[in-house]
Amino acid sequence: MSNFDITIIGSGPGGYVAAIRCAQLGMKTAIIEKYDTLGGTCLNVGCIPSKALLDSSEHFHNATHNFAEHGIDVTDVKANIEQMINRKNDVVAQTCNGVKFLMDKNNIEVFHGTGSFVNNTTIKITDKEGNESEITSKHSIIATGSKPNYFPGMEPDKKRIITSTEVLNMKEIPSKMLVIGGGVIGLELGSVFARLGTKIEVVEFENTIIPTMDKTMSKELTKVLKKEGFKFHLNHRVQHVKNTGDGVQLTALNKKGEEVTMDADYCLVAVGRKPFTEGLGLENAGVKLNNRGQVEVNDNLQTSSPNIYAIGDVVRGAMLAHKAEEEGVYVAEMLAGQKPHINYDLIPGVVYTWPEVASVGKTEEELKSAGKELKIGQFPIKALGRARASMDIMGTIKIIADKETDEVLGVHMIAPRAADLIMEAVVAMEYRASAEDIARICHPHPTYSEGVKEAALAATENRPLHI
Repeated sequence: MSNFDITIIGSGPGGYVAAIRCAQLGMKTAIIEKYDTLGGTCLNVGCIPSKALLDSSEHFHNATHNFAEHGIDVTDVKANIEQMINRKNDVVAQTCNGVKFLMDKNNIEVFHGTGSFVNNTTIKITDKEGNESEITSKHSIIATGSKPNYFPGMEPDKKRIITSTEVLNMKEIPSKMLVIGGGVIGLELGSVFARLGTKIEVVEFENTIIPTMDKTMSKELTKVLKKEGFKFHLNHRVQHVKNTGDGVQLTALNKKGEEVTMDADYCLVAVGRKPFTEGLGLENAGVKLNNRGQVEVNDNLQTSSPNIYAIGDVVRGAMLAHKAEEEGVYVAEMLAGQKPHINYDLIPGVVYTWPEVASVGKTEEELKSAGKELKIGQFPIKALGRARASMDIMGTIKIIADKETDEVLGVHMIAPRAADLIMEAVVAMEYRASAEDIARICHPHPTYSEGVKEAALAATENRPLHI
């Protein structure tokens, strides 16, 4: 029986990064992955493949809508969904192979199979042929991630009623697709097919899309996606969806309580994700779950069994790959006697539509509910020279600062490359910068980042320079 200082169950971004950091710190490390490839949901059926398809569909959209304006004449442009999927698969394979290389480089022993606790120091590994083996580990980290969620009446059949996993391997471009859920996953994947010509209709229970983000961003993104051809059914409660053989039929109740029926070729169920903890034998190790099915952890990510930790989607907080990575590093460094740091208030969130949506800190609604006196500055993307040059003129950047101290409390943006732009705000807020601090920093011209400076100027005595 092999003995390890630490074993990580799950090889997603949280798990494999935790393994690397543990190995760097001198621990004998093992990682257990139930599937044949490493990388977890993010690399195999989540972040990486969806971004590959988003990029391909954006190229097609530009070719059919924007190239002529740039003086590029193209004719007979066609979307080849088979090649798009093949390219996506190549990107996934390269990325997963990169994780395998990192495991080998750091002398991390990889076991393929399902890991389950026999007790708090012994883990049984069952491979896909049913063969069993056991290892012992002084410490363990549960990093098993999450799986697509659904509610009664919308159970996926993985044929016509599909999840974010199946939609990544479509063999056709549908004429029409219903998307249940106006959150990040539904809007990103809806965008892929809207750009390819699919009519997308989003059915959302709340009265706005991306309901957890700042309301200004919700309004702006709604405008963007409507231009892309999206139709929204807000305040609609889905009752049931059925496969009709060559399509789907969805029944929902609208705000007035009236029954509404919709038909389409496919229905994408995108109502979030739920922790994956089945088959882990947590009860054998004394690890407790809360009423949401998440592994209970303390502030040090320690479970009810002191030598077992949990990170990422299986614990409380945002289900984000980068949050899981930070938690993996945190546990590794804490076990090594260091004093690591995670600021959960400053974990950025991104929606990879085009333009992208990015956010860090508190929303205007959250701050007002807490009774904060605020200064708010906004700057429209269309006022930037770089935006006009690139024809990316939709969006806005919003900076929220404390009225008395001028400390930046939240930054929200819908802009080209917002996923990268948001990091200026994250760094500034980590050091408790003021809006004046950001406004005084010299930004290169012409860039999208100038919009951050201008929004900061707008929040500081309302003195933007270019509007």
